Amino acid sequence: MGRTYENKGTVIADLKGLLSDAQLAFVIDYKGLSVAQISDLRNRLRPTGAVCKVTKNTLMRIAVEEDEDWKPMTEFLQGSSAFVLVKDDVGGAVRAYQSFKKDTKKTEFRGGVMQGQSLNEDQVKAIADLPSKEELMAQIAGSLNSLATKLAVGVKEVPSSVGRGINEVPSSLGRVIAAMAAKEEGDAA
Repeated sequence: MGRTYENKGTVIADLKGLLSDAQLAFVIDYKGLSVAQISDLRNRLRPTGAVCKVTKNTLMRIAVEEDEDWKPMTEFLQGSSAFVLVKDDVGGAVRAYQSFKKDTKKTEFRGGVMQGQSLNEDQVKAIADLPSKEELMAQIAGSLNSLATKLAVGVKEVPSSVGRGINEVPSSLGRVIAAMAAKEEGDAA
C-alpha cells in the first residue's frame, strides 16, 4: 500500500526536523544493500549522533527546496538514495561510513552538503580528518597549561636571580678590594 498524503507530510516534517539539527548531510547509493546491512550502518552511525534515513528522493527534494542551506542536495537525488544526517560528531560519522563502505563494498558516495555548500567525497573526508571538538579543547588546554607553567617558572626565577646577585655582591666587592690593593702595592713599588 502506498503512502497517504498525510503520511508523506509527516515524513517531510520529520526530514525537515532532522535537517534543522544537522551540521552535515551526505547522500549515498544504497542499491544492493540488504536490510541487515542498512541496520549495520545505522548501528555504526548511532554513537556519533548521526542518522541514516532511507526515503524517496521526491520527499527529500520537497524537504530541502525551501532551505538554502540544504538546497544543493537536490543535485545528488537520483536512484536509490539513503541520507546520512550528522548532528554532532562529523568526523566520527564520516569515519563510521567509510568503515562500512570498506567492509561492504556495495555503497557509493554521491555527495554531501554542509553550510549551503555541496561537497565531494574528498572534501567530506578532509572534514573528517580535522580534530574533533574535544581534541581541539585538549590542545588549547595544554597550550594554556604550558603558558601558565612557563610564567610560573619565570616569576620564580626573578627572586632566585636577585638572590644570586645579592650573594655575588660580597665576593665581587672582595675581588675589587683585592684588585685595588694589588694596584696600590704595584704603584708603591
